[in-house]
Formats: sequence, C-alpha cells, structure tokens
Amino acid sequence: MALLLGFLLLLGLCEDTMSEEPSSSQYRPGGLEFQLPPTSYQTSDSYDPGPAGLFFHIVRLFVHIVQPNAFPEDILRKTIQKKFDPSKEYDKIIYYEIGIIICAALGLLFVVLMPLVGFFFCLCRCCNKCGGEMHQRQKRSGPFLKKCYTISLLVICVFISIGIIYGFAANQYMRTRVEETRKLSDSNFNDLRTLLNVVPGQIDYILDQFTHPKEKAFDDLDNINSLVGDGIYEHLKPKVLPVLKDIKDLAKDMKANRDTLVQANTVLTDVKHSSAFLRTSLRDVKTSMEQTLTDPQCSFPAVAPTCNSIRKSLSVLDDSANFDHLPSLDGHITQLDGLLQTDLSSLVQKANESLSNIPEEVQNQTRDFITEFKKTLNSIQSDVKNISTKIPIQKTLSSFVRYINNSEDYILHYLPTIEECDSYSGAGFSFFFSWIVMTIVVLTFVAGGNMEKLVCEPYRNKKLFQVLDTPYLLNEDWKYYLSGLVLNKPDVNLTFEQVYSDCKENKGLYATLKLDHIYNVSEQLNITKHTGDINSNLENMNIRIEDIELLDKTGMKTLMDLRSSGIDDIDYAAYLNATERSPTRVNLTSFANDIQRKANQLPSGRLKTSLKSHADTLINIHQNQVIPLQNSMSTMNKQMKTLHYRTSGLKVRVSTTIFFLNSTQDFLTSQLSKIVVEESKQFGSKIISYFEWYLQWVEMTITQQFAACKPAATAVDSAVNVFLCSYIVDPLNLFWFGMGKATMLLLPAVIFAVKLAKYFRRMYSEDVYEDDPVNNMRHANSRARAEQGTRTI
Repeated sequence: MALLLGFLLLLGLCEDTMSEEPSSSQYRPGGLEFQLPPTSYQTSDSYDPGPAGLFFHIVRLFVHIVQPNAFPEDILRKTIQKKFDPSKEYDKIIYYEIGIIICAALGLLFVVLMPLVGFFFCLCRCCNKCGGEMHQRQKRSGPFLKKCYTISLLVICVFISIGIIYGFAANQYMRTRVEETRKLSDSNFNDLRTLLNVVPGQIDYILDQFTHPKEKAFDDLDNINSLVGDGIYEHLKPKVLPVLKDIKDLAKDMKANRDTLVQANTVLTDVKHSSAFLRTSLRDVKTSMEQTLTDPQCSFPAVAPTCNSIRKSLSVLDDSANFDHLPSLDGHITQLDGLLQTDLSSLVQKANESLSNIPEEVQNQTRDFITEFKKTLNSIQSDVKNISTKIPIQKTLSSFVRYINNSEDYILHYLPTIEECDSYSGAGFSFFFSWIVMTIVVLTFVAGGNMEKLVCEPYRNKKLFQVLDTPYLLNEDWKYYLSGLVLNKPDVNLTFEQVYSDCKENKGLYATLKLDHIYNVSEQLNITKHTGDINSNLENMNIRIEDIELLDKTGMKTLMDLRSSGIDDIDYAAYLNATERSPTRVNLTSFANDIQRKANQLPSGRLKTSLKSHADTLINIHQNQVIPLQNSMSTMNKQMKTLHYRTSGLKVRVSTTIFFLNSTQDFLTSQLSKIVVEESKQFGSKIISYFEWYLQWVEMTITQQFAACKPAATAVDSAVNVFLCSYIVDPLNLFWFGMGKATMLLLPAVIFAVKLAKYFRRMYSEDVYEDDPVNNMRHANSRARAEQGTRTI
C-alpha cells in the first residue's frame, strides 16, 4: 500500500503546474522552431531476464495449466470492500484454487507417505525381505531386467539432476538479482529526482520561449514597409503598370512621329525645290538643243537624219518629277507640337512614383502604431515570465523530495535483511531429507503460484488496474479514487490504467492526470486576452493610401486630341508613290551618251561641237541635280514608311489605352482601400500566427513532453514487475518446480536402485543351471552353508 501511495503522490507531482487550450491555427510559420531540451534517465524502461526467461516461461505455462481460471476480479473487489465472507463463500475460493489445492495435497501426501514408506522399507530389509536375502536366483530375464533398471535409474537421475540444477539456477538468479536491487533502486530514485529537478527548469524554458515569436513579430514590424507596402504594390502592379507603359509608349511615339514629320517635311520642301529646278534645267537644255538643230548644216542630206533623230528624242526631257501636288506636313507638325506641350512621360513618371512610394507611406503611417505595439508585446512577455513566480511548484516539489528520501531510506534499511534471507536458498534445501524438501516445495508452490496468478499476471495484462479502477471501490464516496485523490474531484474519469499507460508512453503529467480540471494555465497566461489585444491593436493599424491618379485631365485631353489628330489619315500612298518614281523619264547619262554618239557621226563644225556641249550639260545635270533628288526622295520614302507603320491603327491604339486607363482608374478608386485592408489583415494574421504556433507548441509540450512521467511508470514496473515478479516470484517458482520434480522422482529412483543393487552385491549363494552333477552338488552345498550362516546371524 505504501508503494501504491507513493505512485499516486508521484503522479500528482504537477497538479499545481500548467494547462493549455489547443490553438485553432494549424499554420506553422517558417523560421520559428521550438524544442524542449531532452532529459536522460538511468533506468531502462524494459527488462530482459536473459536465458532464464525460457525456464520462467515454462514454469508460467505449468502454473497456467494447474491454475487455468481467470483472475478473480469480483472476489478481489469484494475483499477490498470488506464484503467477502470466506466462511460463506469458500466454494468460490476452492473453485479458483482447485488446481493448486490438488497439487499441494499431492505434495503433502508425499510428505506423509515418504517417511512411512521408508519406515516399512527399513523393516522389510531387516527381515531379509525386499532384496535383503544374500542369495541370487538366476532367471533367464535377469540380464534384460538389469539393463532396464540401469537405464531407468539413469534417466530418473538425469531428471533429478535437471530439477536440482533448476533449483541451483533459481537460487543463483535470485542471489544475483537481489544483489542488483540496490543499483536498481538507486537508478529509479535518481530518475525520480531528475524528474523533480527538471520540472521547474522546463516551466521557465517554456515561458522563455515567448521571446522567439516576440522577436519574430518585432522583425516583421520593422519591415512593415516591405511586408505590407510591397504587398499592396504587387497587387496593383499587374493592373497599373501595363497602362502606364502604354501611355509612356504613346508619348514616346508621339515625339518620334513629330521628329519624323519635321524631317519628312523638310525633305519634302527640298524635293519640291529640287524637282522644280530640275524641270527648269531640262527645259533650258531642250530649248537650247532645239535652237542648235536649226543650224543650216542639218539641211544637208547626210546630216539631216541625225538631226531629225535627235529632235524627236528631245521629248523625253519633258514631264520630269513634280511634287507640287503633295501637301505640306506643317499642319500635322503644328498639331503634334501642341500635343507635346503636355509632357505625358512626366505624368506617367509621377504615377509610377506614387506607386513606388506606397511602402514608404505605409512605414510613415504606422510608425506610432509599431512603437505602441512593441510596448504591448513587451508587457505580455513580462506577464508571461511572472507566471513562474505564481506557480507553487517549489513547495509541491519539496514534499515529494522528502517522500522519495524517506522511501529510499526505508529500502536501504530493509535491503540487507532481504540479502540475508536470500543466502538461505534452494541450494541448501536440496541437501535436506526429501520429505522436508517437499514441504518447502509445497509452501513455495502455494505462495509463488498465487503470486504469479494474483499479482504478476494481472499486472502484466492490466487487469489489476481495472479492478482498482472500479467505481466506489477504494472509497465508497468516490466514483474514481485516483481523481479524488489527485484532483479532489472524484467524478473526473481518471483511472490507474490510463495513468499507467500514458506514463508508459512518456506523456506529460498535465494531460495524464487531467490537471486542466484544477489549474488552467491559459487563464494565468491570459493568452486569449493578449491575443485579443494583439488583434485589436492590429485592427487599429489604420493605413490609408490616397487615391492614385494615373493621368490628370490635361493628359487625358492630350490622348483624346491625339486620337483625333488625323496623323494616321495622311495620304501615305501618294507620298510613297511620288517618292518611289524616277525624277526623269530617261536616264540622263545614257541619253547624253547617245547624243554624243550621234554627234560624233556629224562632220566637224559648230553643230557637232554644240551637241557635244549639250550632252555634257545633261551629264552635269544628272550628277548635280538628279542624283541628290533621288537621294532625297529615297529618304523621304523611308520616313513616310516609318510614319505609316507607327501611325497605323493609332485611333484604335489610343482608344484602347483610354479604355484601360479609365478601367484601371476605376479599379484603384474602388479596390485600393480593400487591397490595403486585405494586406493589413494578412500582416496581422502573420503576426498572430507566431503566437498561435507558440501556444500550439506549449500545448504539445505540456501534454506530451513537460514533466514526462515515464520514470514513474518505470519505478512501478521496477517495484512490481522487475523486483517482485522477476527477482522474487519467478526464481521462487523455478525453485519449487525444479526441486519438486527432483523430490517426486526420488521414490522411483530408490525403487529402481534397490532392484538394481542385488545385481551388483556379493552373494553367498546363487542358482546355477548347468549339467555337471559335481558342480551342482558343490553349489548346493555352498548354498546350504550360506543359508546356515544366515540363520546363525
């Protein structure tokens, strides 16, 4: 009972410690890890009897065969409640103990009969009976009987030796294990002290871990500009940046188009001037050549064909390129100049800066909030740390330390007595007379068999706990004795079996003993209140981002004017067709070379010289006027193609940009505040998650690791399963099993030994069956003398 009380007191170690309600959040923040420092214990949580375990198992099987009845739970319950009357219900005890009673009766019968049989055996020998006669009668079966007796006696002696070896082994095992009892008790008490000493440190460690979520929250608060501001910016970026990019591209294209128009218009003016000058030059050359061909020499028959041919070819000098029909681009340039008065790029840059400044704006607006919030978290940490001073753990631990010291002194006081009793073992008993040995065997069988069936076996299968957990058993006023003893609340379903199983699994005492019924740490830590304070503080984090104007009214008007500017309506085909034609109808160089070839056919004179001079003039016009004009026309052609490409679909492009601009502006107007609120809530949830994860860890640690009570279960196992059952009951049962078997076999061994002895003793006479009369007479005389001598004696 003292052991049971000690176990209950140990399990009540932390009744004044902690409790925690589980957190609803399952989110595990990254970079926030908690782990309770592990505690090492000396005593092993399992026991291995070694090779002797096989023999113990054989004995248990024998006990189970002798006593197959189930554990008498009802009898034990009535006995504890003092409601069992053996005089009236003895039949139940007899029914349960019938196997042990029969075996004990057989042993007692052996105790009575063995001395009696020995007495009559001695009388028989004294009367020359039972093998006392010194005459050997020869039988034909004599050699066979001699062998049978020899083998039987040998086998019986072997079995007797095995039984004696069992007795010696049990004695040696018990002696060895009893010598280890001191070490076992020391390790168990050291483990219990370790458990008691580590509990206050675990409490402080758990409370100190509040620093980690607090520091994590501080770090996030210091980076609120990136965590909240960047989040808002990232929400807006996919919507806003494409529109701003389109506006910026339009502004860039508008400036590029204006520059291209200016360049094209300059080239157009130059082309018009050059083409007019070219027409004048060609007209003058044509007039001069016509005058030259009026020379009288052209009337000569030999010259006339050449002059006529040249006269007819002069028509190719007419109709050179004329660009007067192409309108000037000054009006479009003026219009774009007016549009460019509004710097759309600057407006876009301003909108981009408004977006980029959101993180800084968030930080500026929350500066005071962060300062106050940090003060709140520091205050919470101070309250949490002060919890350890409010828990009366030291007072509770002191009482258990005293109990452990008293228990250890008690064991150390009686341990030498146990060791002294162990010296009187089965080995010494094996040298006593058989009936005395059997008496010891019967007594140890009854004691050891019942201990195995009534204590060890129900302890292993937990039926003993189930009996102790019977409502109103140990205290008629308490439904559950353990909860009444530990919690002072007997209606709480707290059982010995559940406590032992939980401690065996090394669970924490808080969950094992259901200490939440008497002490709720959440009320002490006030975590719910503080979490509410954190939430309310976070809700007061009022971040307001002013409406972001992507483009003002002037910029919008500029876009609309650009859409109606008509730049994409320019007749690019006319410009391209005009600039893709040749400035002249014929290549002037080829035409001049043809004139020179024809002039060379003429006779020398003024006509020939004049024609060659005109040919040189045409070549000069080609080099100085036609080629530059061609280059200008090519440049203008490329410029107009570029303008045509850039302005193609300008109305649609500008209209689309205006549509998405309006849509995005509406999105900012209606959704910006919601985005700010959403990001703020996410930030708050992240902060809360640190403390929720901390509380989850506190709950898990308290229920599974804090004050893990495995040493208590190990101590109970060491006392009952190891010391009582393995050190005492198992070797005690092995002793009576071996010595009982050896003692029971002594009787047939004596019988076979007596039967075999006469085959090896020296006889005075014997029967001889031979045909020689002389020998027969000699043996007969010898036998007669032997009988006479026997009678004389």
